Amino acid sequence: MMTALIRHTNDDTCNRALAHSAPPDRLLVHLRKVSRSNRCNGYIDMFGACAALSSNPRIATQAASEVLMRCLSQALGRRPVLYHPDEPDMSFDEKWLSSLARSLQSGDDDSVAFLLHSRVPRHAHRNLVFLMRCICEQFYQI
Repeated sequence: MMTALIRHTNDDTCNRALAHSAPPDRLLVHLRKVSRSNRCNGYIDMFGACAALSSNPRIATQAASEVLMRCLSQALGRRPVLYHPDEPDMSFDEKWLSSLARSLQSGDDDSVAFLLHSRVPRHAHRNLVFLMRCICEQFYQI
């Protein structure tokens, strides 16, 4: 009698974790728009960009959104798939971003750690979390 061992990769686990995501929210629509408007802008280093953000909340949110969209490919190791702002469906990258934002906002550190470790190199964790927190503060105010 033979038995089979099923091995799930990080992407399989991450896919299952993101399968129950809600449709795009205001944050994701905002990031989609920023991504589209910054497609032709040049490369920017995530670490240097984090240091240049403003103390004005509105300016900081816009700057953090632009930096995130310009640096996300650096953090993920490939260009993320982002749909048109009016698209009701979500790509895997968009589900991942939304899950990360919700986990950061709710203080779910275990989910944040899982999401980061599944796709982002360790050296980029702190900068990515910093940018996402700057953005989330504007979109998830109570």
